[in-house]
Amino acid sequence: MVTLSSLPDLDELERARVMELYDLAGARDEGLLDDLTAFAAELCQAPIALVSLVEQQDQFFLSRVGLDVDGTPRSQSFCAHAMHGHAVMEVVDATQDGRFRDNPLVTGDPFIRFYAGAPLVSREGTPLGAVCVIDTSPRAPLNDFQRRGLEILATATISRLEARRVAREQREQRAALADSEERFRTLADTMPQMVWSTLPDGYHDYYNARWYEFTGAPAGTTDGEGWNDMFHPDDQARAWQVWQHSLATGDAYQIEYRLRHFDGTYRWVLGRALPIRDSKGRITRWFGTCTDIHEQKLALEEREVISQELSHRIKNIFAVIGGLIQVAARAHPELVPLAADLRARIAALGKAHDFVRPHSPHSRPSAHQDSLRGLLEQLFAPYQAHPGERLVISGADIAVDDRAATPLALLFHELATNASKYGALSVAGGRVWIAISRDEATARIVWREEGGPGIDASAIAAGFGTQLIELSAVRQLGGAVTRDWRPTGLELVMEAPVASFSRSG
Repeated sequence: MVTLSSLPDLDELERARVMELYDLAGARDEGLLDDLTAFAAELCQAPIALVSLVEQQDQFFLSRVGLDVDGTPRSQSFCAHAMHGHAVMEVVDATQDGRFRDNPLVTGDPFIRFYAGAPLVSREGTPLGAVCVIDTSPRAPLNDFQRRGLEILATATISRLEARRVAREQREQRAALADSEERFRTLADTMPQMVWSTLPDGYHDYYNARWYEFTGAPAGTTDGEGWNDMFHPDDQARAWQVWQHSLATGDAYQIEYRLRHFDGTYRWVLGRALPIRDSKGRITRWFGTCTDIHEQKLALEEREVISQELSHRIKNIFAVIGGLIQVAARAHPELVPLAADLRARIAALGKAHDFVRPHSPHSRPSAHQDSLRGLLEQLFAPYQAHPGERLVISGADIAVDDRAATPLALLFHELATNASKYGALSVAGGRVWIAISRDEATARIVWREEGGPGIDASAIAAGFGTQLIELSAVRQLGGAVTRDWRPTGLELVMEAPVASFSRSG
């Protein structure tokens, strides 16, 4: 009995996995290789020719000529030896070969004497078996033409098997793709949103059922660039520009526009899309959604109208209070200076309120309404002809909301008023520098006056304005204030949590 212990070890699990990729049973049943097997027998003038696949325990024949069995144990297989080589393996007389002289196929039926086999190797380099010819009598080695012909037949055999494997893989891929597409369409059609997809160049080639239900457009009429015609005429140019930007840069697409409803009206919709990229980062497709936000949009507009009306009434209240103070001051002349200061502070509060809560589109500030620098520029406008002339703001910007705007307005109004009365802004050459910085948790604002007259700090420290600064910075913003009365002017440092400036942090 021949043993296989001297042959190189193979990864049998990997060989089994590779063999499963081929439709081997179908190839055998359809006689896919029978003509090659018959030609091998004719070429080599041999009574037996086989296409043998060697499994872990057995070998089976995909095609055979001159032999009635379908396979043998692997331990008796000549092809199990031949498949390890890179060329044709020949045994001219098996009874004289130490590997095979005791093989039951040599000592018994079919009494193999001569064997020649060309290896079959998969595209992965995995040995599968061999194309072989067998004779029952010893004979001379194959000539060069026969040997080369057997190698070509082995190549043709593996080519046919590979073609069958590829066809099977393609069928499986198509089936998987069809199943995946069916799953996607089912999912997309059950979503409450409109779903769409485009090719990498932006060509729209898919819309879900919700799109057609919403728009009432016949299927296919919005493919390509036809989608833009569904937008309100006033939104088309803007929507096209935003979409072209996303296509050019790969940035996410997001826009609000009015989309024509099937009843002929236009409804506000939120459009979003993200690119799908391959392993190399190239965009292979865009997937997007359209969400009907019409009711929310109208509700926001109504809420804005109410907010502006409330803001307008609050602004009127500031004006009424200022007027009452003025009337009271006329009746009590000794209170005129105090009344003037109080009216100025109320006016500062009014500016802060109008900055974060404008009472109409016309009163909306040009600066961002969540900007500390914008708020300061508005508060300092009465003290200089143009921004930066006498009060210079530098450094970072910090988001502020209506909660922080009031104490900030009181704080910096008081500083600017004091500077104009006693400090740097009370003389022509004086200036104020405001430096803003922040880290993750803390904001720091430095107020530094230069070029002003010398100041008696003790006279100012106990004043109402100083208490107001403490009230604004410490109690309302949760911060800390330090002052340094230098010969060149006041330097005030305020530190407060970033979270106290805006609810969004």
